[in-house]
Amino acid sequence: MESNTNNKSAWKLYFFSALIAFIVSYGVIELNKQTTKDSTGVTVIDSVAGSNVLYTADKEGNIKPLDFTETSKKVLDAVVHIKSTQSNSSYSNQGTRELPDPFKEFFGDMFKGQSPEGMQSRPRVGTGSGVIINDKGYIITNNHVIDNADEVVVTLYNKESYKATVIGTDPTTDLALLQIQADNLKTMALVNSDDVEVGEWVLAVGNPLGLSSTVTAGIVSAKARNIHINTDKFAVESFIQTDAAINPGNSGGALVNLDGNLVGINTAIASTTGTYTGYGFAVPSNIVTKVVEDLLKYGNVQRGMLGVTIRTMDGNLAKEKNVDFSKGVWVEQVGKESGADLAGIESGDIIMSVDGKETGTSPRLQEIIAGKRPGDKVVLLVNRNGKEKELEVELKNAEGGTSIIKMEEKEVLNLLGANFENVSDDLAKKFELNGGVQVTKLYPGKIKNETQMREGFIITHIDGKRINDVKDVQEILEGKKGGVMLEGIYEDGVKYYYAFGLDL
Repeated sequence: MESNTNNKSAWKLYFFSALIAFIVSYGVIELNKQTTKDSTGVTVIDSVAGSNVLYTADKEGNIKPLDFTETSKKVLDAVVHIKSTQSNSSYSNQGTRELPDPFKEFFGDMFKGQSPEGMQSRPRVGTGSGVIINDKGYIITNNHVIDNADEVVVTLYNKESYKATVIGTDPTTDLALLQIQADNLKTMALVNSDDVEVGEWVLAVGNPLGLSSTVTAGIVSAKARNIHINTDKFAVESFIQTDAAINPGNSGGALVNLDGNLVGINTAIASTTGTYTGYGFAVPSNIVTKVVEDLLKYGNVQRGMLGVTIRTMDGNLAKEKNVDFSKGVWVEQVGKESGADLAGIESGDIIMSVDGKETGTSPRLQEIIAGKRPGDKVVLLVNRNGKEKELEVELKNAEGGTSIIKMEEKEVLNLLGANFENVSDDLAKKFELNGGVQVTKLYPGKIKNETQMREGFIITHIDGKRINDVKDVQEILEGKKGGVMLEGIYEDGVKYYYAFGLDL
């Protein structure tokens, strides 16, 4: 009897479960307007009602659907593909920076092809990404994407291609500024990266692994990361870390927030394989903004310096130095006559903040100071022997002064593809020169494309006319057409001549 009762109860449960499943299924079928093709047995859904299953909160705390489609539409047109071509066979794998595991900087040199001895070299082509930042055609990318290139070609989202001019580079932050001559460009705005928060949604946009215009999503995993990939003497590393998937070819591409604004330039990953395994790193937009402003205004990046060697304060360091732990940046050494020295900063001070901004790590301190220029004054809050003290520091340049070192920039110099500096007093004295102009950096341009000139060449004459300073170069070449002959020496004292055609 009890068995029959249990069977009836089970039957009722199955019946009602089946009925509910039928009703739900029928409702879903009607909602999605499904049509079944009898001849094939394939069900075709004419339309599907979109549903947002994830939500996020804006800065005001308002809950809104998490939808990447609108953001993607905003940013794709502003991210470009960059092709760098090296045709000179004199190098061997230049630009590649292999890093010890677990960190491998994967974006840089993706040039292919070898030049075995005795064989004619073939052009080597590398690819990367860039971001259009204004309607005058200025594009920000990584320095390693275009370093040593003889030609740089930019391809827009609509597949139009343009030759790019290198306006300037900053190896200390691995950034470069390009320009193309094009109309009706879509641009991307930069935001204050200090406002970016860990856990915030971001999209990585670029051209990875030969796949154009790719968007991936993730969150900000950490801020102010230093992974020691930049070997420049004055390198600045304070990366935004993200788990948005980025791969070779993403270098120089955009890391954007959900409003479609630039929060960083994708630069490196942490990987044992050279491809995405969970972490990527981007140069914060605040550093990008400072570099762009300096390159456009001064022709080179103005780097203000404290003049100290530093370490992030932690428990082990506190034990090593036999001091009480305090969150901040430990001052290991103070350079003589540096801004920090003149302000009274001492070895053993712990820098807690700069202008009210907390400096919990060395990279964060570097990032803040990298936004300043020589002559700027900053207020440091330091912990000295357990007591807090405020000190005002006037930042200095690499030469120990406080002045802005501006490079003369004109269209003709950009066309040549070189940075020029007046010859130093020491070199002038060594070679008994009354003046001269030294080529300190070569980019894609007339000189690199049409001559074998190397960086370091000292120009003493142009078309037989004596050259004393950079202004002489500008005045002689401005508006000139036809052949140009450069005469000069390298630091070994050997005289060389270089000729190229100039037609503005």
